[in-house]
Amino acid sequence: MSEVSDAERLRLREPPPASPVMRQVWRQLAFLHWRVERAAVAALLPPGLEVDCFDGAAYVGVVPFTIPLTRKPRLALPLAPAFHEINARTYVHRAGRDPGVWFFSLDATSRLAVAGARIGYRLPYFAAEIALEEADGWIDYRSRRRRGPAEFRARYQPVGPVAPAAPGSLEFFLAERYLLYARWGRRLRTARVHHAPYPLQAAAAEDVTQTLTEAAGLPPGACAGPPPLAHYAAGVDVRIFGPSLSTP
Repeated sequence: MSEVSDAERLRLREPPPASPVMRQVWRQLAFLHWRVERAAVAALLPPGLEVDCFDGAAYVGVVPFTIPLTRKPRLALPLAPAFHEINARTYVHRAGRDPGVWFFSLDATSRLAVAGARIGYRLPYFAAEIALEEADGWIDYRSRRRRGPAEFRARYQPVGPVAPAAPGSLEFFLAERYLLYARWGRRLRTARVHHAPYPLQAAAAEDVTQTLTEAAGLPPGACAGPPPLAHYAAGVDVRIFGPSLSTP
């Protein structure tokens, strides 16, 4: 069971009243998760955020995917060319409300996306070299940060039927997140996203090696080897909303 109610999670799944500032398409997502010690995650969070746990356990995820489309809503002109992205993350809340994502890092091949997200959202984006190849139903994903020893490699593919995550399940806790947090000086900045529930499938993941979580400050070996939990989503159409300063 999660520390935050499903009603609170479902509240955030509804789109906010503001107009989105951007539309993106996310494709070929893998959700790779490790169960980690709560204290190891809590040590990396800013004041005001608490670790969101499921059955008393904290989780760290690495999510590789590709973004073939980024544009202004209702406009045909793209804001950025197609690019690949991978993020390392954990899950947080504020006193039992506003469950969201805390990103340790986001690596992307688009320098424009890296610069824009760092300036506009204060997110820890980094430029990276990323390759995505498909063969025999497998996706081979390789990422290397251009500066610093942060790398990722894995092969993954869906192996189960498509089914949106059910409220109350671990899959719902991990995947259904529509609020992100970022540090803004001594305050927090938040932003919302909106999309249909992920078309989740169980996944197989092989040859997983990564140093993203260690580069973020997690203990060496905390997320070593194949992830115990792996899911896949073919894609979603996403509306992204502007950032705002979080109230204390």
